[in-house]
Amino acid sequence: MDVESHADLAVSRIAAAIGEPARVRMLYCLVDGHARTSTELAVVAEVSPSTASVHLNRLRTEHLVRVHVQGKHRYYSLEGPHVARALEGLSILAGRPSVKFVPNTPSRLRAARTCYDHIAGTAGVLLHNRFKTLGWISTGSKDDRGDVYDVTANGAKAFAALGIDVSATRTLRRRFAYACLDWSERQPHIGGALGAAILKTALNRKWVVQDLDSRALDVTSRGRREILARFGVQL
Repeated sequence: MDVESHADLAVSRIAAAIGEPARVRMLYCLVDGHARTSTELAVVAEVSPSTASVHLNRLRTEHLVRVHVQGKHRYYSLEGPHVARALEGLSILAGRPSVKFVPNTPSRLRAARTCYDHIAGTAGVLLHNRFKTLGWISTGSKDDRGDVYDVTANGAKAFAALGIDVSATRTLRRRFAYACLDWSERQPHIGGALGAAILKTALNRKWVVQDLDSRALDVTSRGRREILARFGVQL
Protein backbone atom coordinates (compact mmCIF):
# COMPACT_ATOMS: atom_id res chain seq x y z
CA MET A 1 0.00 0.00 0.00
CA ASP A 2 1.52 3.36 -1.04
CA VAL A 3 1.45 6.51 1.04
CA GLU A 4 -1.32 8.12 -1.01
CA SER A 5 -3.63 5.12 -0.60
CA HIS A 6 -2.92 4.99 3.13
CA ALA A 7 -3.81 8.69 3.41
CA ASP A 8 -7.04 8.12 1.49
CA LEU A 9 -8.04 5.33 3.87
CA ALA A 10 -7.19 7.45 6.91
CA VAL A 11 -9.34 10.30 5.63
CA SER A 12 -12.23 7.95 4.89
CA ARG A 13 -12.06 6.48 8.42
CA ILE A 14 -12.10 9.92 10.00
CA ALA A 15 -14.94 11.06 7.75
CA ALA A 16 -16.92 7.95 8.66
CA ALA A 17 -16.31 8.57 12.37
CA ILE A 18 -17.54 12.14 12.06
CA GLY A 19 -20.35 11.29 9.68
CA GLU A 20 -22.88 9.98 12.21
CA PRO A 21 -25.47 12.38 13.68
CA ALA A 22 -24.91 11.44 17.33
CA ARG A 23 -21.14 11.73 17.01
CA VAL A 24 -21.50 15.02 15.13
CA ARG A 25 -23.52 16.44 18.03
CA MET A 26 -20.87 15.28 20.50
CA LEU A 27 -18.01 16.77 18.52
CA TYR A 28 -19.63 20.15 17.96
CA CYS A 29 -20.54 20.30 21.63
CA LEU A 30 -16.78 20.14 22.36
CA VAL A 31 -15.68 22.77 19.84
CA ASP A 32 -16.02 25.52 22.46
CA GLY A 33 -12.99 24.07 24.30
CA HIS A 34 -14.92 22.93 27.38
CA ALA A 35 -14.66 19.26 28.35
CA ARG A 36 -17.76 17.24 29.18
CA THR A 37 -18.61 13.90 30.73
CA SER A 38 -19.93 10.97 28.74
CA THR A 39 -23.28 11.43 30.52
CA GLU A 40 -23.50 15.03 29.35
CA LEU A 41 -22.50 14.03 25.82
CA ALA A 42 -25.11 11.26 25.83
CA VAL A 43 -27.78 13.91 26.52
CA VAL A 44 -26.40 16.15 23.77
CA ALA A 45 -26.26 13.26 21.32
CA GLU A 46 -29.74 12.04 22.34
CA VAL A 47 -28.51 8.48 22.93
CA SER A 48 -28.25 6.16 25.91
CA PRO A 49 -25.11 6.25 28.10
CA SER A 50 -23.98 2.85 26.79
CA THR A 51 -24.39 3.97 23.18
CA ALA A 52 -22.53 7.20 23.99
CA SER A 53 -19.59 5.14 25.28
CA VAL A 54 -19.46 3.22 21.99
CA HIS A 55 -19.48 6.47 20.01
CA LEU A 56 -16.79 8.03 22.19
CA ASN A 57 -14.56 4.98 21.83
CA ARG A 58 -14.87 5.30 18.06
CA LEU A 59 -13.94 8.99 18.22
CA ARG A 60 -10.97 8.19 20.46
CA THR A 61 -9.78 5.47 18.08
CA GLU A 62 -9.66 8.02 15.26
CA HIS A 63 -7.90 10.54 17.54
CA LEU A 64 -10.75 13.03 17.39
CA VAL A 65 -11.34 13.20 21.15
CA ARG A 66 -9.29 12.51 24.26
CA VAL A 67 -10.29 11.59 27.79
CA HIS A 68 -9.18 13.33 30.98
CA VAL A 69 -9.41 11.32 34.20
CA GLN A 70 -10.13 13.58 37.17
CA GLY A 71 -10.71 11.59 40.33
CA LYS A 72 -13.77 9.41 39.75
CA HIS A 73 -14.81 11.36 36.67
CA ARG A 74 -13.86 11.05 33.02
CA TYR A 75 -14.10 14.15 30.87
CA TYR A 76 -13.89 14.27 27.09
CA SER A 77 -12.48 17.05 24.93
CA LEU A 78 -11.31 17.41 21.34
CA GLU A 79 -7.89 15.89 20.68
CA GLY A 80 -6.50 19.29 19.75
CA PRO A 81 -7.03 22.58 17.91
CA HIS A 82 -6.49 20.85 14.57
CA VAL A 83 -9.70 18.89 15.15
CA ALA A 84 -11.55 22.07 16.11
CA ARG A 85 -10.37 23.81 12.93
CA ALA A 86 -11.55 20.91 10.78
CA LEU A 87 -14.96 20.92 12.46
CA GLU A 88 -15.24 24.68 12.16
CA GLY A 89 -14.52 24.39 8.44
CA LEU A 90 -17.28 21.83 8.07
CA SER A 91 -19.66 24.00 10.08
CA ILE A 92 -19.08 26.90 7.68
CA LEU A 93 -20.04 24.65 4.78
CA ALA A 94 -23.11 23.43 6.66
CA GLY A 95 -24.06 26.81 8.11
CA ARG A 96 -24.20 25.30 11.59
CA PRO A 97 -24.67 27.74 14.53
CA SER A 98 -22.38 27.44 17.57
CA VAL A 99 -23.72 26.64 21.03
CA LYS A 100 -22.18 28.43 24.01
CA PHE A 101 -21.15 26.52 27.13
CA VAL A 102 -23.08 27.72 30.20
CA PRO A 103 -21.76 26.47 33.57
CA ASN A 104 -24.18 25.97 36.47
CA THR A 105 -21.61 26.45 39.27
CA PRO A 106 -22.45 29.12 41.89
CA SER A 107 -20.83 32.38 40.74
CA ARG A 108 -18.68 32.83 43.87
CA LEU A 109 -17.11 29.39 43.52
CA ARG A 110 -16.79 29.74 39.78
CA ALA A 111 -14.84 33.02 40.04
CA ALA A 112 -12.02 31.69 42.21
CA ARG A 113 -11.64 28.76 44.60
CA THR A 114 -9.15 26.19 45.74
CA CYS A 115 -8.82 22.80 44.08
CA TYR A 116 -6.82 20.77 46.60
CA ASP A 117 -4.03 23.31 47.12
CA HIS A 118 -4.03 25.28 43.87
CA ILE A 119 -6.13 28.05 42.30
CA ALA A 120 -9.19 26.94 40.36
CA GLY A 121 -12.23 28.59 38.82
CA THR A 122 -12.15 31.36 36.24
CA ALA A 123 -9.09 32.92 37.92
CA GLY A 124 -7.11 29.66 37.76
CA VAL A 125 -7.99 29.03 34.12
CA LEU A 126 -7.12 32.59 33.08
CA LEU A 127 -3.75 32.40 34.84
CA HIS A 128 -3.04 29.00 33.26
CA ASN A 129 -3.83 30.32 29.79
CA ARG A 130 -1.80 33.48 30.33
CA PHE A 131 1.26 31.59 31.56
CA LYS A 132 1.12 29.43 28.44
CA THR A 133 0.73 32.50 26.22
CA LEU A 134 3.70 34.18 27.91
CA GLY A 135 5.74 31.03 27.36
CA TRP A 136 6.36 30.44 31.05
CA ILE A 137 5.02 26.88 30.97
CA SER A 138 4.98 24.36 28.17
CA THR A 139 3.52 20.91 27.63
CA GLY A 140 6.40 18.54 28.19
CA SER A 141 4.66 15.19 27.86
CA LYS A 142 1.51 13.27 28.71
CA ASP A 143 0.84 10.59 31.27
CA ASP A 144 -2.23 8.51 32.01
CA ARG A 145 -3.78 11.52 33.75
CA GLY A 146 -3.23 14.11 31.01
CA ASP A 147 -0.78 16.85 30.08
CA VAL A 148 2.39 17.28 32.13
CA TYR A 149 3.91 20.77 32.21
CA ASP A 150 7.45 22.02 32.40
CA VAL A 151 8.68 25.53 33.20
CA THR A 152 10.70 27.34 30.54
CA ALA A 153 13.82 29.39 31.24
CA ASN A 154 11.76 32.59 30.99
CA GLY A 155 9.16 31.06 33.27
CA ALA A 156 11.76 30.15 35.89
CA LYS A 157 12.93 33.78 35.98
CA ALA A 158 9.38 35.09 36.17
CA PHE A 159 8.41 32.72 38.98
CA ALA A 160 11.65 33.52 40.81
CA ALA A 161 10.62 37.19 40.76
CA LEU A 162 7.50 36.11 42.64
CA GLY A 163 9.58 34.22 45.19
CA ILE A 164 8.92 30.77 43.73
CA ASP A 165 12.04 28.58 43.56
CA VAL A 166 11.28 26.30 40.63
CA SER A 167 14.27 24.03 41.27
CA ALA A 168 13.25 23.47 44.89
CA THR A 169 9.65 22.94 43.85
CA ARG A 170 10.74 20.16 41.49
CA THR A 171 12.30 18.21 44.36
CA LEU A 172 9.01 17.86 46.26
CA ARG A 173 7.59 14.34 46.39
CA ARG A 174 4.59 15.03 44.18
CA ARG A 175 3.81 15.79 40.55
CA PHE A 176 5.55 19.01 39.59
CA ALA A 177 2.99 20.63 37.26
CA TYR A 178 0.11 19.33 35.19
CA ALA A 179 -3.16 20.34 33.54
CA CYS A 180 -5.86 19.90 36.18
CA LEU A 181 -9.26 20.01 34.51
CA ASP A 182 -11.45 22.63 36.16
CA TRP A 183 -14.89 21.19 36.98
CA SER A 184 -16.75 24.48 36.53
CA GLU A 185 -14.88 25.91 33.54
CA ARG A 186 -14.13 22.53 31.93
CA GLN A 187 -10.73 23.89 30.93
CA PRO A 188 -7.41 23.30 32.69
CA HIS A 189 -5.77 25.20 35.51
CA ILE A 190 -2.30 24.47 36.91
CA GLY A 191 -2.10 21.64 39.40
CA GLY A 192 0.76 20.01 41.27
CA ALA A 193 3.60 21.50 43.28
CA LEU A 194 3.84 24.53 40.98
CA GLY A 195 0.12 25.23 41.33
CA ALA A 196 0.44 24.99 45.12
CA ALA A 197 3.39 27.41 45.08
CA ILE A 198 1.39 29.92 43.03
CA LEU A 199 -1.53 29.75 45.48
CA LYS A 200 0.81 30.12 48.45
CA THR A 201 2.36 33.19 46.84
CA ALA A 202 -1.06 34.69 46.12
CA LEU A 203 -2.12 34.17 49.74
CA ASN A 204 1.14 35.52 51.19
CA ARG A 205 0.95 38.62 49.02
CA LYS A 206 -2.72 39.15 49.95
CA TRP A 207 -3.81 38.82 46.33
CA VAL A 208 -6.49 36.39 47.44
CA VAL A 209 -8.13 35.64 50.77
CA GLN A 210 -9.41 32.17 51.58
CA ASP A 211 -12.99 31.78 52.78
CA LEU A 212 -13.08 29.97 56.12
CA ASP A 213 -16.41 28.28 55.38
CA SER A 214 -15.88 27.12 51.81
CA ARG A 215 -13.28 26.63 49.11
CA ALA A 216 -14.01 30.07 47.66
CA LEU A 217 -11.19 32.57 47.21
CA ASP A 218 -11.84 36.30 47.32
CA VAL A 219 -9.58 38.26 44.97
CA THR A 220 -8.63 41.48 46.77
CA SER A 221 -8.38 44.92 45.18
CA ARG A 222 -4.63 44.65 45.58
CA GLY A 223 -4.72 41.25 43.92
CA ARG A 224 -6.64 42.56 40.93
CA ARG A 225 -4.13 45.37 40.45
CA GLU A 226 -1.08 43.15 40.89
CA ILE A 227 -2.35 40.33 38.70
CA LEU A 228 -3.25 42.78 35.93
CA ALA A 229 0.09 44.58 36.17
CA ARG A 230 2.26 41.46 36.39
CA PHE A 231 0.42 39.03 34.13
CA GLY A 232 -1.99 41.11 32.06
CA VAL A 233 -4.95 39.18 33.45
CA GLN A 234 -8.14 41.09 34.27
CA LEU A 235 -10.05 39.47 37.15
